[in-house]
Amino acid sequence: MAAGGSMEEKKRRLAEAALNALMQSYAPYSHFYVAAALLAADGTIYTGNNIENASYSATVCAERTAFFKAVSDGKREFEAIAVCGGPEGRAEDYCPPCGICRQVMREFCNPAEFRIFLVKEDGPVKEYRLEELLPLSFGPDSLK
Repeated sequence: MAAGGSMEEKKRRLAEAALNALMQSYAPYSHFYVAAALLAADGTIYTGNNIENASYSATVCAERTAFFKAVSDGKREFEAIAVCGGPEGRAEDYCPPCGICRQVMREFCNPAEFRIFLVKEDGPVKEYRLEELLPLSFGPDSLK
């Protein structure tokens, strides 16, 4: 396990970081805020938020924002991500990553090892491996 303690401690830190970042979303059209907290293998946490655009197809999800920030900083190895979201910034239910975000995760993460934590304000954190949320995936190794 990489820097930063037990997986339970990492899960707690990521869940807290995602919930704390939720109001940084820019969602003037859908009013559905999403935040993500991505743990790099070296222990660095990158947060991301959904950023909407009047030209809807130019909108970017929180998970991709976190990944792109990390990759642009030179990170290529990741352990886990926590995701939360909901209307008007209230994470009252679980908010799983969309298909495009799952595919971006697959580009950089081992599907059998990378953990996805779904977080809401009150309630347990749900934990999945990427391979559970993206079975039979297509990734870099598919092109070899």
